[in-house]
Amino acid sequence: MISTDDKLAIHELLATASYGYDTRNLPLLESCLTEDAVMSLRVAQGDVVGPFEGRSNIMGLYSDSMASQSDVRKHVISNIVIAGEGERLSVTSILTLFATETGQTRLLSVGFYHDEVRRCEGSWRICKRHVDLDSAY
Repeated sequence: MISTDDKLAIHELLATASYGYDTRNLPLLESCLTEDAVMSLRVAQGDVVGPFEGRSNIMGLYSDSMASQSDVRKHVISNIVIAGEGERLSVTSILTLFATETGQTRLLSVGFYHDEVRRCEGSWRICKRHVDLDSAY
């Protein structure tokens, strides 16, 4: 059984990763990933993009994405479901992505994060992430 402390820590991990992206704090975002993390994504039931292997490659993807965005993003994570036991757990959550530009806020997309988290040196980190968005943004 997953402890309440571990559940809270995993919720905080997902929130911290989102906050790191939304504030363009790359070191904070990077701290949420294991060194050997893997990420992939799919938009609107299209082809899977990736996998991007290793924290440095994933951070390059995030950095390039940020550089191309002129809006202010807010990633809202909800409906977090944690499964498994031990030092590696499966986490599914809903992503709602908003953007504000020139005073207008709009919904960009919704979708799922399918994550695996692993305990590393006493803290939970994302070791695998698949993003599945319902629509392009």
